[in-house]
Amino acid sequence: MTSGPLAGIKILEAGHMLAGPYCGMLLADLGADVIKIEGPNGDIGRNIGPHWVGRHNAYFASLNRNKQSVCIDLTTEAGQQGLASLARDAHALITNMRPPVIRKLGLTYEALKLHNPRLACVALTGYGLDGPYADRPAYDYVVQALTGVAALTGDPGGPPVKVGFSTVDNSAGIMAALGLVAKILEGVGGQVDVSMYDTMLSQLNYLASAYLNAGERPRRYLNGAHPYFVPAQIFPTQDGYLAIFISHDRFWRCFAQELGRADWLEDPRFATMQARAQNRDLIVDAVADLLSKNDTAYWVDRLDPLGIVVAGVQDLATALQSDLTSARDMVQTIKTADGPIHFLGNPIKCDGAVGEVLPPPLLGEHNNRHLTMDTS
Repeated sequence: MTSGPLAGIKILEAGHMLAGPYCGMLLADLGADVIKIEGPNGDIGRNIGPHWVGRHNAYFASLNRNKQSVCIDLTTEAGQQGLASLARDAHALITNMRPPVIRKLGLTYEALKLHNPRLACVALTGYGLDGPYADRPAYDYVVQALTGVAALTGDPGGPPVKVGFSTVDNSAGIMAALGLVAKILEGVGGQVDVSMYDTMLSQLNYLASAYLNAGERPRRYLNGAHPYFVPAQIFPTQDGYLAIFISHDRFWRCFAQELGRADWLEDPRFATMQARAQNRDLIVDAVADLLSKNDTAYWVDRLDPLGIVVAGVQDLATALQSDLTSARDMVQTIKTADGPIHFLGNPIKCDGAVGEVLPPPLLGEHNNRHLTMDTS
C-alpha cells in the first residue's frame, strides 16, 4: 500500500506458514513496509496445498500479499550481518518459530538491541518464550486440545471436535499485531511475548470466569446452543439450517407474536430469559417443531425485519459470492504476470489507506533492494 495508518513503519517478518505471516500481512495492508526474511528454501507455506496460480502458491498468497522478500541464511555469519543491516532502521520484527530457534537465529530484542535499541520484537510461539512447554512444537490442533476448545466443540456425547479452520493461528496473529503496534507506539523498543496457548485461553473469557468464580464446568449443548441464552442455536428447517439468537425478552416477545404463540408470553416456563434457560429442552423442542415446517429463506424473510438475530447457515462458497461480501469489498483480485490471484481483503477499513495491492513476493525477489552484501 502506498499510504495508510502504518505508512513509514518498517517491519521485518521472519515467519512461516500461518500465524506470523498473517500478522505481517495485516500490518502490510495498513501501510507498513513489511520485509519477509526467508531461508534458502523459503517459507514452508510456499508449498502447502495443491493450488497454484503460475509460480504463486495459493496458500502462501493468502497470507503474504503486500510484502517484500529477502532470502538470507540466518545460520551463517553473512546472514546475521544481513539481519543486522535490516534491523538498524526497522521499527519492528515478527517471528513465529520455536523459542530455541528464535534465540539461535538471533531474532530477539536481546540479540538485536545492539543494532537498534528502539526495535520492537514480537515472538509468536506456541507456549511462550519461557516456561515448561517453551521448547515444544505447537500447532492449532494441539492448542485447541490443551485449552479446552476441542472439548467444547461438537454435540454432546460425540468426540471432541477441532474448530473447522485455524482459529488459534489466526487469533494469535491478530494478538501479535496488536501487541507489536502497542510496543511501536511506546517507542522504546523491547520484547513482546505472545503465545498461541495464552491467546486461545483468553478467548474463553466468560466460560473461564464461570468456572473460576462459581465452579461451573462448561459443557457442550446440542446444535451449538449458547450456555445461557435460550433459544440461541442452530435449528433444522425444511431445506437446511437456521441460526437464531434470542438474547433478551423483547426479541422473544417479537418472535412469539410473529409465530402466533401468544401463549408463550403467558406461560411462566417460557416468559422470561431465566425461565427459558431453566426449561431449555421444552423451549428448544417447541421452537424446533415450528421452524421445521418451512424452509430457511422463509424464516429469514419473516424474522429479520423484526430485528430478530437470524441467518441461514451457508457454506463458504455461498458466503464468498454473497451481496454482503461484495458490499464489504472482501473478495479482491491482484493481477500478476501469472494470472489473477483472488484473495480475501483486510477486515480493517481505514480512511486514507489507498494504493495498489501488491502480489505475494517471489522468494528473494527484493534482495537487491534491501541487501548490499552476500548473505548466502
